[in-house]
Amino acid sequence: MDYLEKVLEKLRELAQKLIETLLGPQAEPEPELIPIPVNDPQRRRYK
Repeated sequence: MDYLEKVLEKLRELAQKLIETLLGPQAEPEPELIPIPVNDPQRRRYK
């Protein structure tokens, strides 16, 4: 049984490598953007 588990694990690793090769690495979530205050007097005129 241990042998089968090792074979299945190797198959999972090979499948993951194949998917990464074909589709690229797994998408990582984009970091949350931090708002940066901007001192822009022109924008205040039109509000």
